[in-house]
Amino acid sequence: MDKAYELNDIVEMKKKHPCGVNRWAIIRMGADIRVKCEGCGQLVLMPRREFERKMKKVLVKADTTES
Repeated sequence: MDKAYELNDIVEMKKKHPCGVNRWAIIRMGADIRVKCEGCGQLVLMPRREFERKMKKVLVKADTTES
């Protein structure tokens, strides 16, 4: 996997959401990945393979220093 992503990362997808924003927060990971639009708050659930195909890059890495 060349594009490393984790829970709570902010990612950019290849296509914009109809609301005009292209920033998504990863809020659930498993066989399926749930992302939340940063613009309108819509939730989208998609299979991991589809997500990896549609994701362009990671914009903001999640803060993993929480204790």
